[in-house]
Amino acid sequence: MDWIINLFTTTDSVAHIALLYAIVISVGILLGKVKVGGISLGVTFVLFAGIVAGHVGFTAPKPILTFVQDFGLILFVFCIGLQVGPGFFESFKRGGVTLNVLSTVTIFLNVMVMFACYYIFFDTSDINNLPMMVGTLYGAVTNTPGLGAANEAMTTVFGNLPVPQIANGYACAYPLGVVGIIGATIAIRYITRTKLEEEENKLNEAEADNTQVKPKSMTLLVSNAYLAGRSLQQITEFLNRDIVCTRLHHGDEVVTPRRDTVFSVGDQVLLVCAEADAEAIKAFIGPEIETDWEVEDDKTPMISKRVVITNPKMNGKTLGKMHFSSVYGVNITRITRQGMDLFASRNHHFHVGDRIMVVGREDNVNRVAELMGNSVKRLDAPNIATIFIGIFVGILFGSIPFSIPGMPVPLKLGIAGGPLIIAILIGRFGYRFKLVTYTTTSANMMLREMGLALFLASVGIKAGAGFWETVVQGDGLKYVYTGFLITIIPILIIGTIARLKFKFNYFTIMGMLAGTYTDPPALAYANSICSKEAPAVGYSTVYPLSMFLRIFAAQIVVLFFCGA
Repeated sequence: MDWIINLFTTTDSVAHIALLYAIVISVGILLGKVKVGGISLGVTFVLFAGIVAGHVGFTAPKPILTFVQDFGLILFVFCIGLQVGPGFFESFKRGGVTLNVLSTVTIFLNVMVMFACYYIFFDTSDINNLPMMVGTLYGAVTNTPGLGAANEAMTTVFGNLPVPQIANGYACAYPLGVVGIIGATIAIRYITRTKLEEEENKLNEAEADNTQVKPKSMTLLVSNAYLAGRSLQQITEFLNRDIVCTRLHHGDEVVTPRRDTVFSVGDQVLLVCAEADAEAIKAFIGPEIETDWEVEDDKTPMISKRVVITNPKMNGKTLGKMHFSSVYGVNITRITRQGMDLFASRNHHFHVGDRIMVVGREDNVNRVAELMGNSVKRLDAPNIATIFIGIFVGILFGSIPFSIPGMPVPLKLGIAGGPLIIAILIGRFGYRFKLVTYTTTSANMMLREMGLALFLASVGIKAGAGFWETVVQGDGLKYVYTGFLITIIPILIIGTIARLKFKFNYFTIMGMLAGTYTDPPALAYANSICSKEAPAVGYSTVYPLSMFLRIFAAQIVVLFFCGA
């Protein structure tokens, strides 16, 4: 039996370390699935399992724990960057500026409430209290990447001195943080006297009145002499509007126009466009007329089909320049990348691995599918080189020191901020350097969750030894209620302003707040009470910038205030 005793007690053996992580992660994930009041802590429970293991002395050498912790953090934030990169810059368009400003102010208020609680409730002469409040802050806003960035920055500030185990504050604040986000959004409903039925009806009315998405079919008489001898492609470019031409009556024949079909004065053209563009198109081409068309092609059914972009030649192409509606007679209604829905704007850049919803006649849709590749087998091989090239560049970038007046040490983005920024840039502009950034959603989630689990387990094991003294016998209760204040006060302020001043739909506000706190349970709750996509739109609009600011704010707060 000595072999099994040695397995659990010889802390520097590979078998012991692997066993330690296997037990902590598996137990944490299993317990994290338990729901209380419909809410579970998910993979975050690995942190609590690690704390228990560390507290009872089931641990590993500190250098090993630190390496696994940092490597897990790098994998986690890099995969997040790849996911949010495509939507990061687009999130500032289409009215998203106001939502992102509100989100940024919310993050600022979280930090301000944290400092207020620190000066009101804690002994400011104790050097450990402010770092512990930083951990409480990131537990209150349920943001694990921020905890990682703050934890890394601590090593820069404290150098060879003992580093405060800020994960203890995080562990105290996290459970009520999850509950507080949902509870505060519900409180906003009553503060602003919002009725869910009315908000849902407003979404339905807005959808019905949106002339940008409502199609209009009309027959026009070509009367503009400028169009004589011009091809459909040229006319579409002149218009700079999406149109679908399905019939052209020229002389005695009726044809289905293609990109090189030439128009003549007196032709009759049947087309479909957005209702908002109808008047401009009629003014350019000619007046609307009544005509009975032969409809042989109507036997071809209209379908919608998910098409996967696997043709490398499509990498970096823009939606507007592909002229899907005018050339191929189809519309792109939705684009999904890394599990996130993106707005199908004319300036959207296609990446290998994107999934697009194509709507049109079956033969046209199949033609587009062939053009885009639509061969899932091509995506089976992961692009590991891009991931590690990005990590390499990200670590170099994160190690560059930036001197800022007033800061005791140079600012470095570190192994959290550097890879995150590089991943965002690669996710958006990687095609320009022939980098295929595609990974399947499941592969991205696997790498991300694996990195997160390794990080949380390491942090928990390291913090466990002093958890009882710090939390139970110390200021644990203070961390709980100050964390709750950090959670709810900014939500109540910004949510009320967004509703009463900016008149945002309540469901959009719920999504915006969930995205600001990077909290999937809050989004799941919002989706459960709304049948529309407003919560998801609000969430995806602010999530990329919020994630970046949470991580960046951790570096600033720790280096500037804790190091002062």
